[in-house]
Parts: sequence; C-alpha cells; structure tokens
Amino acid sequence: MRRALACAVAGLVTGIAVFTAVGCTADTAGTAGTTGDARGRSQEREPTDAERVLLRRAEETLVKKCMESKGFKYWVWHIPTVDALKGGGYVLTDVNWAKKHGYGSRFERKLLTAQRDDPNHAYVNAMPRKDRIRYSKALEGDASHGMLTAELPGGGAVQTPRDSCQAEAKGRLYGDFETWFKVEKVATNLTALYVPDLLKDKRFASAVTAWSACMREAGHDYADPPKIRAKLPKLKKGLSTEKAYAIEVELATAEAACATETPLADTARTLQTEYRTEKLKPYSADIAAYQRMSRSALDRAEDIIGPTA
Repeated sequence: MRRALACAVAGLVTGIAVFTAVGCTADTAGTAGTTGDARGRSQEREPTDAERVLLRRAEETLVKKCMESKGFKYWVWHIPTVDALKGGGYVLTDVNWAKKHGYGSRFERKLLTAQRDDPNHAYVNAMPRKDRIRYSKALEGDASHGMLTAELPGGGAVQTPRDSCQAEAKGRLYGDFETWFKVEKVATNLTALYVPDLLKDKRFASAVTAWSACMREAGHDYADPPKIRAKLPKLKKGLSTEKAYAIEVELATAEAACATETPLADTARTLQTEYRTEKLKPYSADIAAYQRMSRSALDRAEDIIGPTA
C-alpha cells in the first residue's frame, strides 16, 4: 500500500497535481507567458511546463540536424502540449483542467497513436538491417565508444553512450552533456528520499481523511486519490467512449475540488517543502546545477527554434 502511494506521488504543485520529482522549488504561478521572461529565469526554480515544451522541441530539432548530417532522415514528432504535461501526480488540484481533461486519458491515447504513426519508425523499419544498425548507433550511440555513468540518489546507477546524436543535442542545448546527464539523473530521482516519510506524517494522513470525507459527501467513496486511479479502468469497462470519459471527468473534477476545499493540497505543498528541505541537502549542488543549466538552455532553445515556436 505504501509502495503504491509512493509511486503515485510524483510532482510539485504546478496548479494541476501535487508533488514533482525534480528540482527544489515549484513555479506555482503557472506557465503562461514565462518562456521569454528573463526575470523569471533568474530564480532558482524548475522550468515551467511551457518551458519544458520549448526545451523538448529544441532538443529534437538538434537531433534532426545531427541525424541529417550523418545521412539519415529524422522527423521532429509529437512534442507534448503544455496541458498534456500537467496530468499525473498524487492528487489533481486544478478543477478547470480536470473538467476539460479528466485524468488525461485522451492525451495517453494521442501518444499511443503518435507512437504508432511515427514516421521515424516507418523509415527505420524500411531499411536493410545494416542500415538500421547504423541509424541506431548514430541516434542512440555505441557502448563500445565509451559510456557515461550517473549515480542515483536512492542507490544504483544508470549509463548512457558518451557519443550519439541525442548526446550531441543535449550537449549543445544544456552546455555540457556529461554534467547534464549526471545532475539531471539526480534531480529527477529524488522522491524516494522523502516521500515515504511524508506519507507517514500525521498531518498528511489527516488531510487525506478530510479529502475522503469531502468525496463521500460528493457521492464518491474513496479513501485516497490513488484508489480512484486503481478503480477507474473497471468503472469504464464496457462503456461507450463518451460515457467512460464522462465518468473520468466527474471523478477528476470531484477529486480536484475536494483537494482545494479541504487542507489536502495546501498540506501536501507545505510538507513537501519541509521534507525536501530536510532530506535533499546532500544533493543541493546537483539540484542547483540542474536548474542553472535548464535556465541557460532556455535562451539557447529560443535561438534554435525561435521564441514563438
């Protein structure tokens, strides 16, 4: 039970979902109009969702240029929208988003469709085997040419090829691929260090109890938000697409409303700040480097694709 909850808790508040896996502070003011705001970038903070979209598009544009320089075609395909990045987390907190998107199932279906129709896959699949191997090594790298290793905060390590078009793109965007790889893996794998203790906190348990009571009053008997996600597939089974989505939106809207009408959203924010401050001190330098490199990359991203892309 605790393990399931810990897996569900994955995001700081961005107005949509409580708890994130990255950085030290949240941009709680939202995402609109931030990508060109130098004053906003001067703060030690996470990239907003709009900025993440910009960075993703710039990175893919650089990958495309690199692959073309090696004689291959490459399509920049399915960059997520700002709204698509806002789902997930432990509990929804934005009623308007929930009314429009439910739990984001339509974004998931669009992603599956985009993966199925990805022209890069069709292009590679049409190649002879030896060319597919060359394409893969150009895009993702070749372990025989050297690997980078990043230690994870919770233990263990991950590796990636030192040279590839993906590595080159990240290096050009973030300034230094080796440093970026290491600090990004730290900054995006921090929740396991503090979430278990947060979930055991009596203040959090009390807030979840209040949320559950609110949900019962609204006609939805759930002990906590993850229980809804677990039961939703069964509730939607056998229904038309329209009816299934209506159930999803109804539950998501009630969840978000109760999160803001009870102490849950505010308590989760407060506790997250408290526990992260206490638990993440050993990683403060890596987190600061991650935020600094992300901020610098935003200016490069606008040079690569333009500020209105």
